[in-house]
Amino acid sequence: MAQDRSLAVRGRLLTFLRTPSGAGDTQSYRYIDDGVVLVKDGRIAAIGPASELMSQLPPAAVTEHYPDKLIMPGFIDPHIHYPQTQVIASYGAQLLEWLEKYTFVEEQKFADPQHASRNAEFFLDELARNGTTTAVAYCSAHPSSAEALFAAAHRRNVGMLAGTAIMNRNGPSGLLEPAGQAIPASRELIKRWHGTGRQRYAVTPRFAITSTGAQLGEAGALLQEFPTVLMQTHLDENLHEIATVKALFPEEPSYTAVYHRFGLLGPRSLMGHCIHLDDAEVVLMRDTRSVAVFCPTSNLFIGSGLFNYKRLNEAGVRIALATDVGGGTSYSMLRTAAEAYKVMQLQGQNLPALAAFDLITRSNAAALGLDGEIGTLQPGAFADLVVLDARATPAMAHRMEVTRDLEEELFVLMTMGDDRAVRQTYIAGRPVL
Repeated sequence: MAQDRSLAVRGRLLTFLRTPSGAGDTQSYRYIDDGVVLVKDGRIAAIGPASELMSQLPPAAVTEHYPDKLIMPGFIDPHIHYPQTQVIASYGAQLLEWLEKYTFVEEQKFADPQHASRNAEFFLDELARNGTTTAVAYCSAHPSSAEALFAAAHRRNVGMLAGTAIMNRNGPSGLLEPAGQAIPASRELIKRWHGTGRQRYAVTPRFAITSTGAQLGEAGALLQEFPTVLMQTHLDENLHEIATVKALFPEEPSYTAVYHRFGLLGPRSLMGHCIHLDDAEVVLMRDTRSVAVFCPTSNLFIGSGLFNYKRLNEAGVRIALATDVGGGTSYSMLRTAAEAYKVMQLQGQNLPALAAFDLITRSNAAALGLDGEIGTLQPGAFADLVVLDARATPAMAHRMEVTRDLEEELFVLMTMGDDRAVRQTYIAGRPVL
C-alpha cells in the first residue's frame, strides 16, 4: 500500500494516557468501542468514533475493519538481542556460563554479513508476528551486524534502536578482535544511521565485565558527543556477575557506581535486569533517571532472580518491560507481561492488566524518549498498530464467554495470549502480516 494513501483502521480502540494507579483506573486510558484510526503518510491523522469519522474519510481511503477486535499501539521491546535468535532455548546454564557456552559462540558468526542479514530479516519478521513494532536491540561486536539490522529495518520503515556490542576483554578473540575499532565504528554508525528515517542508535557496552575502564570511559564520552543517542547495557543480573565486577573494579562501591563513574547513567540509559541493586544503587538509578529494564522470562530461565518492581517503583526509579531474547524465552510482549505478573506474585506484589498494557506501549515509549512518537494512538504519532484477538485459541474463546469487562479481556490476553492473538500488525500504517 502506498504511503501517501489514506487508510482507516476500524475496531475497538485502546490507548493509555498515563500510568494507571491500579486496577479499575478508567481515567488512565481512552477506549472507543467502535472507533477509527485514520492514517495518512504513515502517521495517525485522527482517531475517534466511527460514527463521526467514517463520513469524513477521503473518497480514496481504504478501510480495514476488525469487528470486535482490539486495536492498540504496537508493542515496544526495550531490551532484546538480535544475534541470539538461535540461542533461545539453550539448556542448563546460568549467566556467565550461558554467555561462554552459547551466546559468544553464536555471535561470532555475525562477522559474516550474509549471516547477519539473514538473521536481521528473521528477527524483524518475528517481532512483527508478535505485534512488536519498535525494539531496542543489541547487535554483535561486528559493525556489519548493526549495518544489516539498520538496513533491513529502514527498508521496512520500522523504528529500530540498536548498537554494536562494545567489548575488549573476557570474551573470545572473534568478538574481541573488533575491540580496537569499537568506539570509532560506533561513531561512524551513529553518523550513518542515527536519525536516518526511523533509525536511532544506542551506544552498547555489553557489560562491565567485558570492557576495561578506559573503554567504558570512551563509551561515556560518545554519549556526551551525541546527546540524542541512547545507551544500553546490563546491570546486577546475576550474583556471580556482580562478584566479578567487584573484582575487576575494586575501587568502586557497587556495579552501578562503575557505570556512574564513566558517565553511563542518565535519562537515556537502559539498564537491563537490575535484580540485585542495593539501596545506594537504587538511589543512583533514581537520581540519574536511568531506566531499570525488567526482563522476567530471562531472569527465570537463566535463574538470575526476581525483579522487585514494587521496591524500585516506590523509590521513583523509571521501569520498562522487555523480552531479553535469547535469554528470554519468547518474542511475545504478551507472554513477557504474563511472566512479569508471576514474578511479582511470588513477591506478594501485583501487576494489573492495565498497568501491563501501559508498560508495553506508552510507558516503554517514554523510557526511550519517544513518547508522542510511538506507543500511543494520537494524531501525529506513527501509525504502528497491533490488532488483538482475545478469542484466538479455543481455550481463550472458552474463557472469554464469561468475561465481564475490558480489564478481564486484557488479563486474558496477557495470561493466555501469544503470537496467535495478533491478528494484524501495522508499521507506519502498512499491514505486514
